[in-house]
Amino acid sequence: MSTGMLREAMAGIAEEIDRAFDLLLPVPGDPRARLVEAMRYATIGGGKRLRPLLLSATAAMYGVDRDAAVRAGCAIEAIHVYSLIHDDLPCMDNDALRHGKPTLHLAFDEATAVLAGDALHDFAFEILADTATSADPFVRIELVRALGLASGWQGMAGGQMMDLVAETSEFDLPTVTRLQQLKTGALLGASIEMGAILGRVPVEGRTHLRGYARDIGLAFQIVDDLIDHEGDAAVAGKAVGKDAQAGKETFVSLLGAEPARQRAHMLVDQAVTHLASHGQEADLLRAVARYIVERDH
Repeated sequence: MSTGMLREAMAGIAEEIDRAFDLLLPVPGDPRARLVEAMRYATIGGGKRLRPLLLSATAAMYGVDRDAAVRAGCAIEAIHVYSLIHDDLPCMDNDALRHGKPTLHLAFDEATAVLAGDALHDFAFEILADTATSADPFVRIELVRALGLASGWQGMAGGQMMDLVAETSEFDLPTVTRLQQLKTGALLGASIEMGAILGRVPVEGRTHLRGYARDIGLAFQIVDDLIDHEGDAAVAGKAVGKDAQAGKETFVSLLGAEPARQRAHMLVDQAVTHLASHGQEADLLRAVARYIVERDH
């Protein structure tokens, strides 16, 4: 798949996700309006939409209805966005910039940011539980479970706790790897898993997809560490150099920049080999894997 086709796919899913959030989050004519406006500020018109792209690309391999895939993509993006809102708060990373615009607690206020994050977390499961996402209750509950596991203490939130502890501890490479598998990799993995669930792929038939997801998840974080280490805040759309300032161990601090870059490329090559049993229908997933190590933000 050409770079142009990948860009077209990324632009397409971004437009579909924005349109879906616009429809799903109408602003009420009462005092709740500020909360919904904050939710819309955080969800519409920002981010790479990598998770919905992975979900929809996997779903498409198994002939899933596009509207169902976009709805599930909104659910996982809602979880991702809520995590960014809370991550940016003064009590966590205290960031001022996200996707090139002021973070939510600065654009609105801290209390509204907390509520917007909470509401987006709940909203994700509301979307998945809706019959509009799938008429099959077994599919819906499996989607809910997959996203719940990836979001909570066994996934993203657990990784975020490890990240907070990392500021006052010295982590070795296996611990940093585990941290990132939870903090970043869990939601990326859930994106692939949920696409397969919508496609009614049995659990035993998802092993190769989980291998792909695990490898791109680690590659993604290594590249993030490289961007934080040597990147440009204007290009990244967020502050860089934060990990070094916080005294956190990263793939770059533990391995060195060039060995870390080589490891990311190796992981992407490995991820692509997991898709060997698929033909052209997996070209978008292959292209996303390669994009991960080529991006600059």
